[in-house]
Amino acid sequence: MKYFYKPIYVFFISLTFFLNFSFKNNSIYAEQIIDINLEKEIKKGNFLIGLKQYLGKNKINEDTLILQADDQFLRVESANGLQHQSKQVKIVFKKVPLEKPYTIKKLVSQPFSSFESAKKQSEILLKKGLKPLITMPSHWEIWLPIENRDKVNQNFKIRRRNINYEIIPFLINKYTFQKLDGPISVTSDDVIKINNVNYGKNFYLIKDSYGTWTLVQKLSFKEYLKGVLPYEIGANSPLEALKAQAVIARTWAIYNSNRFKADKFHLCVTTQCQVYKPSITNENIEKAILDTQNKVLVFKGKPINAFYHASNGGISASASESWKISDYPYLTSDFDLINFGRKNLYPSIKSREELKNFLQSDKNIFFGKDHHLFRWERKVSAKEIFNLLQKNDLVNKNSEILDLKIINRGTSGRVSKLEISHGNPIQKITLVKDDIRKSLNFLPSNLFIIDKINDNLWVFTGGGFGHGVGLSQSGAIEMAKIGYSYKKILKQYYKKTKILDFMNLVK
Repeated sequence: MKYFYKPIYVFFISLTFFLNFSFKNNSIYAEQIIDINLEKEIKKGNFLIGLKQYLGKNKINEDTLILQADDQFLRVESANGLQHQSKQVKIVFKKVPLEKPYTIKKLVSQPFSSFESAKKQSEILLKKGLKPLITMPSHWEIWLPIENRDKVNQNFKIRRRNINYEIIPFLINKYTFQKLDGPISVTSDDVIKINNVNYGKNFYLIKDSYGTWTLVQKLSFKEYLKGVLPYEIGANSPLEALKAQAVIARTWAIYNSNRFKADKFHLCVTTQCQVYKPSITNENIEKAILDTQNKVLVFKGKPINAFYHASNGGISASASESWKISDYPYLTSDFDLINFGRKNLYPSIKSREELKNFLQSDKNIFFGKDHHLFRWERKVSAKEIFNLLQKNDLVNKNSEILDLKIINRGTSGRVSKLEISHGNPIQKITLVKDDIRKSLNFLPSNLFIIDKINDNLWVFTGGGFGHGVGLSQSGAIEMAKIGYSYKKILKQYYKKTKILDFMNLVK
């Protein structure tokens, strides 16, 4: 399909002044906006956030973006030199058939449960001289050129894809139908509404690794945190807890700013990164961000991987317990006891009986006891477990669950290896670390024991919500309520670290 300008196009150009519409070839500016440098943006104190991914993928309808401002004009500038101004912009993503379809082939890894596990495998491949690309079309995976097929194991499969069309964005209004080339800049001096939601003033449209498009917002550290704190720890949390969250959210984002490097932006807006939404903040959130401006947690002069979670159930985990990665010196397993001197109450909780006693102990001696999942119980049938395993392509439809067995626990008592017996003849599935909660998503955490009630029913009894590594948000909230400063809160959860100004680190 080819697109042509309407005959009346020249007439409308003559009305530029009245319609506030203009476009022209500006190769100098086009070169400037093509240079989206992720590292430079971080050093300037900005994040590029993927607000809306996979634009153009919709198989039924055309994806459409409507951007508008109330008082000021929007400025759209495309890499092909087009420039446009108006108070409302409509961009439609069309599938344009190719004259010469082609096939692409690449090596794709088995899916990973987390970015952390994918990154660890990627580092191993880099040491072998390969050039892996971490992507997330629907789950984390690694891509390699097809030429590397003799250098990898059976965990990599050849993926073929026939490319019959190209997804192209078009700027549309009643006066024009104009093709855009990426990257595309959309800016305004006023707050821009996207599909009637207030967002910000600086955006890009960027073509991603999958042939679709991503709407990316450029945000200062400050503006980004305004949209993170309310959804990660809660807008009404005590001030010192909000300060602690501001420091670790900023630190985590900087450390993990390469998550979507393949797609030319830093971070997403879901739980795969940190939840971000445009938000009306309160005075405490503003103060927490301002009082900790540019502050990050540092180990040996570099920002740390500042993991955090909702509730540790009374004991934090080391990183290697939760993911297939190496440990960090600043993230260790430790009891979250209100009275630090009582740690000898639990010399170990690695065995079933030790963990059972820990879970049944008085929860009032721990920070974070008020979280609704500090202690929990789940009764699950064999059928429910089977359905989840089948959904993850781990069992076939004629199988049945026979038994569950915990093989290994980490230092904090969390399950690091779970064996599931099924079928006739008996076959076994082994779930490891983050694969456990990914596959059995009814589990709030890996801190649990299992009791078999009968051949069809198991009871999981456990504590905490999340991976358990780093700061426990419920613990931080309680510490703040009884007078702990944010610095003391951070010291509790991140050993051997310092709080420094990030801008001084990158000078």
